Amino acid sequence: MSPLNTVFLVAAVVAALCWLLSLATGDTSWVDRIWSIIPAVYVWIFAGYAHFADTRLNVMVALTTLWGARLTFNFARKGGYSGMEDYRWEILRRGMRKWQFQLFNFFFIAAYQNLLLLLIALPAYTAYKHQGSFSSWDIVFTVLFILFLIGETIADQQQWNFQENKRKEREAGRQVTPGFLQTGLFTYSRHPNFFCELSQWWVIYLFGAVAAGTPAIWTIIGVVLLTILFVGSTRFTEEISSSKYPEYADYQRRTSAVIPWFKRA
Repeated sequence: MSPLNTVFLVAAVVAALCWLLSLATGDTSWVDRIWSIIPAVYVWIFAGYAHFADTRLNVMVALTTLWGARLTFNFARKGGYSGMEDYRWEILRRGMRKWQFQLFNFFFIAAYQNLLLLLIALPAYTAYKHQGSFSSWDIVFTVLFILFLIGETIADQQQWNFQENKRKEREAGRQVTPGFLQTGLFTYSRHPNFFCELSQWWVIYLFGAVAAGTPAIWTIIGVVLLTILFVGSTRFTEEISSSKYPEYADYQRRTSAVIPWFKRA
């Protein structure tokens, strides 16, 4: 079996399991729980088919594994593996009829998102098809990936510190105003973690592009679709924030949405 067929088979099995578990438990967050794990598994499969003999693929394995370990840790400490469903799914569920949400659950949450997690890893397939020497561009991309990984780590830690402090203040009967983070990296972007997350996967695409010797590779489709998903998710998240915090509109006016930039007066 080819590596491409192998990863598609794994993706189909994982998608089916996520859907069946959502029906059995009434919890639609099963894809969220494998989000930080399965893309790295696909990259490992491609590297394994190359017998771990290609330096570029091995570096891609190392980087996506670091990405997965960091994201899994952050998801776990927020209670992601404790059976807590993503609050956004509940909001969507309330706005749909039961049968509509079940269609959404099957086609988007289970099927499409698992397909997307496969597609973002496919630059590793390009690297598998074009194995070769590790170039100076590969070094540049490695450094960029690590910088974005560090940036996302800092952003998530700042968000964690803020939310933990807000929780403690509320438990003590004190109100935290504003109720959202706007300092640190969040001074320059309302979603610096999203920016760094997307940037890491654009770098993974660039590894495939340098392997193929051209940016015109079909495996760019994954990161393009991921970017579109993040645009929609960001808008939905901000609608929720705006409804909860009246002062969020001013923060939106002063601060770049995703790409870090200087604060506007």
